[in-house]
Amino acid sequence: MTATVESRRATFRKLHEQGSLILPNPWDLGSLRRIEALGAKAVATTSAGFAEAKGREDYGMTRDEVLAHLKELCSATDLPVNADYESGFADTTRELSESVRLAIDAGVAGVSIEDREGKGLYPKEIAVERIRAARQAIVETGHDVLLVARCEGFLTATADLTEVIDRLKAYSNAGGDVLYAPGVSKRADVKAVVDAVAPKPVNVLLLPGMQAKEMFDLGVCRVSTGSFLTDAAWKGLESAARSVLEEGHLP
Repeated sequence: MTATVESRRATFRKLHEQGSLILPNPWDLGSLRRIEALGAKAVATTSAGFAEAKGREDYGMTRDEVLAHLKELCSATDLPVNADYESGFADTTRELSESVRLAIDAGVAGVSIEDREGKGLYPKEIAVERIRAARQAIVETGHDVLLVARCEGFLTATADLTEVIDRLKAYSNAGGDVLYAPGVSKRADVKAVVDAVAPKPVNVLLLPGMQAKEMFDLGVCRVSTGSFLTDAAWKGLESAARSVLEEGHLP
């Protein structure tokens, strides 16, 4: 490794200024190495992929386990790493601030904070305060770490486009550097999100059938893959194992 943590953070910010950033999501060191070798400019972790690799469900990892995972990846690559940090593993803003500082200490270039509370969303006012607390925690560290503010309304099926946009605008005003509503897929909806928070950059989860270039043409800054790469790896494993177990030979 040759790049310092600060240089990786500066690179990450420049990549957002340039736009058209494809952000694959490795789930362990092996997948990171392969993605790195393919020429990725930056990566993001995946909470679901990491949990699955440990034999658990999404949201089944502890903060300490995720922090150890972040430290492992950040210390093993020159690429900027964006942390999928769920809802910060915290209920109160004080606890959230501490969590954000710990993620920054792990070496991340960006940290994503969700507004998810259980199977629903935090009330908007509370969610905004949480983003504001995360922003303040970053400022207090003095490090140039991007704050990705996520609205989980589509994934939890508890908010429509109007509410999601309203929340993203509020999160932007509270200090979010990048806005993200995983699950948005219709061209008109993507464009509405981009226009609503402009000039702030928008991340879109690349769903099956979607094209990165099409998203970039709509003004999206970056696309990520969530746990879809992990899912593809598991499907490959299951196919090969099934061939051996059921037919007695490798595929």
